[in-house]
Amino acid sequence: MSVAGTYECVTKTPMGDQKSTVTIVDNGDGTFSGTAAGAMGSMNLEDGKVDGNNITWVMNMTVPMPMKLEGSATIDGDTFTGSVNAGAFGNMAMSGTRA
Repeated sequence: MSVAGTYECVTKTPMGDQKSTVTIVDNGDGTFSGTAAGAMGSMNLEDGKVDGNNITWVMNMTVPMPMKLEGSATIDGDTFTGSVNAGAFGNMAMSGTRA
């Protein structure tokens, strides 16, 4: 099964649970692109890599402060499980389901 799809996700952050809609577009060459959209706005998923059902990506957050976020997840069927590393704020658990 492809990693492509739209996922309704929740990330456990220091500011509480943040809901987002993550859209992944599999480029078919071991890379992907997409977006993560939530209450704080939308961010592009950059430098997306696919390895089987494991994915990694980078997001450049601007609100509430500029920060580079590094994500990794495993997609198992319709389940999205992973984390986002927010530098000094550490790793934040992220999970979701395919919409």
